Amino acid sequence: MITRRTALGLMAATLVPGTLRAAETEPEALKALVDAGTLPKLAERLPKAPRIINVVGLGGQPGRHGGKIRTIISGQRDIRLMTIYGYTRLIGYNPRLEFEADVLESYEIVEERIFTFKLRDGHKWSDGTPLSTEDFRYCWEDVIGDEDLTPGGVPIAMRVKGEPPKFEIVDPLTVRYTWEAPNPDFLPNLAAPQPINLALPAHYLKQFHKKYQDEDKLKELMKKNKAKKWSGLHIKMSRTYRPENPDLPMLDPWINTTQPPAEQFVFKRNPFYHRVDENGLQLPYIDEFVLNVSSSAIIPAKTGAGESDLQATGIDFADYTFLKDAESRYPVKVTLWKKIQGSRFAILPNLNYGDEVWRNILRDVRFRRALSVAINRYEINMACFFGLAKESADTLLPVSPLFKPEYAQAWASFDPDKANALLDEMGLDKRDDDGIRILPDGRSAQLIVETPGESKLDTDVLELITDHWLKVGLAVFIRTSQRDIFRSRAMAGQIMLSLWSGIDNGVATADMSPDQLAPTAEDELQWPLWGVHYVTGGEQGTAPDMPEAVELVRLLRQWQASSSTDQRAAAWEQMLKIYTDNLFSIGTVNQTLQPILCSVRLRNLPEKGLYGFDPTSYLGVYKPDTLWLEEA
Repeated sequence: MITRRTALGLMAATLVPGTLRAAETEPEALKALVDAGTLPKLAERLPKAPRIINVVGLGGQPGRHGGKIRTIISGQRDIRLMTIYGYTRLIGYNPRLEFEADVLESYEIVEERIFTFKLRDGHKWSDGTPLSTEDFRYCWEDVIGDEDLTPGGVPIAMRVKGEPPKFEIVDPLTVRYTWEAPNPDFLPNLAAPQPINLALPAHYLKQFHKKYQDEDKLKELMKKNKAKKWSGLHIKMSRTYRPENPDLPMLDPWINTTQPPAEQFVFKRNPFYHRVDENGLQLPYIDEFVLNVSSSAIIPAKTGAGESDLQATGIDFADYTFLKDAESRYPVKVTLWKKIQGSRFAILPNLNYGDEVWRNILRDVRFRRALSVAINRYEINMACFFGLAKESADTLLPVSPLFKPEYAQAWASFDPDKANALLDEMGLDKRDDDGIRILPDGRSAQLIVETPGESKLDTDVLELITDHWLKVGLAVFIRTSQRDIFRSRAMAGQIMLSLWSGIDNGVATADMSPDQLAPTAEDELQWPLWGVHYVTGGEQGTAPDMPEAVELVRLLRQWQASSSTDQRAAAWEQMLKIYTDNLFSIGTVNQTLQPILCSVRLRNLPEKGLYGFDPTSYLGVYKPDTLWLEEA
């Protein structure tokens, strides 16, 4: 029985007679190349069945070709923003967070374990070479299957009960991945901002692979590109998420044309992009994206000085008033989107903390509940967010179909009397002369909260929380460290409590993995050692030894073995109840607002949207390839 099938990828590619026709509507930026015969005509560049984007259906207006957009990034690594914004995926999310075929013409799923993908006939890489099943085979056998290129083996999201799928080429346009048991995590990982890569341009990358390249020629290429090993060369030349190689053929709407290092990166339109609008105009509408590198500390100032035509990253709600004031000086406008995090700021107690006395205290749910009800979330909301946020536990947002009010309200009411009672009940009822509670070993209850301190809001929120906890007999010291050091200290069990964001995906559906609610990653600051244990299959870290954490992992396994949306929803519900009731992350406020600044000439950027990394890919699901500029 087929349990899921997309219809969105099967839209007819025939354009309506009388409208602009693909064969006659060349982007102005490409006409000279077409006229010179160095670039095929548009009808020959598009797939036989291009993906038609109904711009009006998205709430926008069909646009015009041309123009460039400037944006500001904090470093070379942030050119990945174009991969996220471009949001070209085999299968992706639409703005309603439903799956839809994109690069694929269609896909078919049987029993949640057999995934059949059909390519678009005539779809081409950005250099004009056909996208083919050979690109999938090369990626699977010669990259993922090569120990030098992929030392960790098949990605976790492609293993079911530890086993990889069977890969097969069904016909010249069809590939299939088959597992023995369901793998509901497969599609969300294909639609992610940093997706599993299943296809690479084999015709280009084989020159860097020892299996296909002459040994002497390979050594020559290694020397030219300053690579010590052939595997390092291949990895460097094949990066798609952070597209640093301008020669690498891509499928994205804009292609990097700048060799790093550089202070400015120019991304130009992909002549072979597979999407068109309802009038037959090839997307993207915008010709160029120009990414200017700047210090992260001055991105808000540069944005407010009119140096960006589209800015979402590098700015925060604390910059809103300044950016809004820029509207009176420059032709820009600022809108506010809702962040999708379960909590804008959350306190994460490290249950793997190295100090045994403190570790036992942090693992006592009464202590975590006391910390939570001692926080005056209303004061945080009013002081830091002008009352525009929602006071809440760290959980899903109301826009999620899995949301329940009781999750948001779990231990989130300001009740210092209750906090005092819980702490007394634990045996922390003795205090020193300063009113600070005394630990079982005689030390004062001095909490150390650490943060990367990357936003002024971090310190503002922490200062308020410091006052709240002091009133129930807990002293707080704030330590700020650089992000990489911060994460390393957490991994080493040296951080007691962290200030970080809450659940990343607060808009989840049942078909999205609930792994964020269980110890499944080393960068989950409340249980890093348990996360390492999960990631490494038990080879490193330590196994969870709290019953509630063990149950969360069990329920995650249950979700991973599910074959229906109802089964997945049931697993989500149980996990959310355990997670919020046990306060593994202590939330403060959510539904906070993210400023988005853009040129007043920019069209089709929604006035309101959901802003976050996964699953919305920042602006990605709102299809930036449909943005266009009115003439000045």
